[in-house]
Amino acid sequence: MPFTFSNTYSNLPEVFYASSAPTPVRNPSLIRLNHGLLEELGVDLSDYDESTLVSLFSGNKVPDGANPISLAYAGHQFGHFVPQLGDGRAILLGEVLDPSGTRRDIQLKGAGQTPFSRRGDGRSALGPVIREYIMSEAMHALGIPTTRALAAVSSGELVNRESPLPGGVFTRVASSHVRVGTFEYFSARQDLASITTLADYVIDRHYPEARQVENPYLALLQSVRDAQAELIAKWMHVGFIHGVMNTDNMSVAGETIDYGPCAFMDTFDPACVYSYIDRKGRYAFANQPAIAQWNLTSFAHTLFSLLTPNGEDSGEVIEEVIQGFHPKFRDAWIAGMLSKLGLKEEQD
Repeated sequence: MPFTFSNTYSNLPEVFYASSAPTPVRNPSLIRLNHGLLEELGVDLSDYDESTLVSLFSGNKVPDGANPISLAYAGHQFGHFVPQLGDGRAILLGEVLDPSGTRRDIQLKGAGQTPFSRRGDGRSALGPVIREYIMSEAMHALGIPTTRALAAVSSGELVNRESPLPGGVFTRVASSHVRVGTFEYFSARQDLASITTLADYVIDRHYPEARQVENPYLALLQSVRDAQAELIAKWMHVGFIHGVMNTDNMSVAGETIDYGPCAFMDTFDPACVYSYIDRKGRYAFANQPAIAQWNLTSFAHTLFSLLTPNGEDSGEVIEEVIQGFHPKFRDAWIAGMLSKLGLKEEQD
């Protein structure tokens, strides 16, 4: 098969995930394949016929070397903590190294039930598949860190929502799928050993420079803060509304992830909301920087025991780091706005 997998997350202890084989679909067909992204990944599919590609990207054929798993995580959803969520309709096939040596996740969404599906069917309607393909590739083209779209497939089956809808399977590529909610999952269980393992994993995979300082876990928190400040500023530059900025939808790699009810705002309105369940406007356009800071505070508290190994007050350390979010965000936002408007320097 075309992918050469080099899996690391599935080598972590089994509390981090559950084995989850995709459930085959009856009559899949290929809608779109991202040839440019394939080239970036160093994957050559020219020798494969369409039936093989359809089987691969529908989940009907698990490629050699893959180790399909669904990831465990928790999350604050609209401010309310849910101790167990997990990948209810997403299956991580494995990881590949692109030609630059960067590790990338290959994940199927809508590929069937997992142990985290609760009462869901693990499937996706075709509409959200197409929307995530378009939105994530648009964000990438705009220079905004994001997960990427590799393929969209029609399943040839119906999924039952408010009414029967055509089903689809989406193949997503990400720097990783570790979320703030992943850390919250273990924090809620007071599992310090797993938090430490996860923090070490994220440092090694995303922020290896943190290993060079006295307290790598503090450097991890600062790095995630800075990445999020840059990311949210870029959202604000283009009028992007994520819609559901729950902690389980916040990647520690600093990428835009989980395109549910999202949109680009056509007419400027700070109170604009793009989620019918966000009745109080928690995730309105203008609130996104403050919500990112709120989510970072939740992340910081999961690292509480790791931040001050020499007995200092972790609360003071956390407050100092979190208070640094808005200056970082403001600098990134101003720099982007000066560039957009063609201004050479900031003036009062």
